[in-house]
Amino acid sequence: MANDKQAAQMRSGAGFVAALDQSGGSTPKALKLYGVDDDAWSTDEEMFGLIHEMRARIIKSPAFTGEKVIGAILFERTMDGEIDGVPTAQYLWEERGVVPFLKVDKGLADEKDGVQLMKPMPELDALLNKAVSKGIFGTKMRSVINAASPSGIRAVVAQQFEVGRQILAHGLVPIIEPEVNIKAADKQEAETLLRQEIAAQLEALPGDAEVMLKLTLPEQANHYADLIAHPRVMRVVALSGGYSREEANRRLAQNKGMIASFSRALTEGLSASQADDAFDRALAGTIASIHEASVAG
Repeated sequence: MANDKQAAQMRSGAGFVAALDQSGGSTPKALKLYGVDDDAWSTDEEMFGLIHEMRARIIKSPAFTGEKVIGAILFERTMDGEIDGVPTAQYLWEERGVVPFLKVDKGLADEKDGVQLMKPMPELDALLNKAVSKGIFGTKMRSVINAASPSGIRAVVAQQFEVGRQILAHGLVPIIEPEVNIKAADKQEAETLLRQEIAAQLEALPGDAEVMLKLTLPEQANHYADLIAHPRVMRVVALSGGYSREEANRRLAQNKGMIASFSRALTEGLSASQADDAFDRALAGTIASIHEASVAG
């Protein structure tokens, strides 16, 4: 069954996860970095059409295969779209050997107690049913920690795992993402609190449930080693969090068993105006460098 193969690839595949999931708020920024200014569209539909073209170009590029890119996280509209007439998730797995994930959160609530929880997701069950029907393997959802607040971090992790259990009930693997802001003054203390809270929640998971974790690259190398080794953790992936690709790769290579799940660092250096061969060369170089840092540990 494809899911067993996909689970094996996510557990032990030598590669990284591409994050192609910028949503409404971050799409204009992603397009601008790609060389498409906001005067290139006049409606949201046109804007999302342009970002879908960019993602399809990345996915179809020769270097974007399961050999180095073991998974990819999609935005809902990307999942709903097609590549060469084939639904995106199906194309990713069948044509590229890349396991498809879906971003399911609806953005962040305002900061309170040093953290930003996820906004409510009343439509989540319907979205998860659709994801299953589209051949999605797992999901991703993001919260943000801006300070080493014990109660705030506890609330973030509790919410992540509560929603994670809802996702597990649909047969999907949740990527739990409590991002620690790289600009946090007490980042290292926040990471210590975060590790404790995640460890406690893992112990409370039902049955033989497995989750993935997506964590900010830590101040102290191998800080998350115990979580990486935990039997309930399928894989730990790292977000670039605003670090340059060079800095993100440097930090990643110091963390044994952690692999990349970069978005902005993945598309750095790509441009809409590049000819296909130049685009493919640039992306192949990026994929090679992120892959190397992911397997270095």
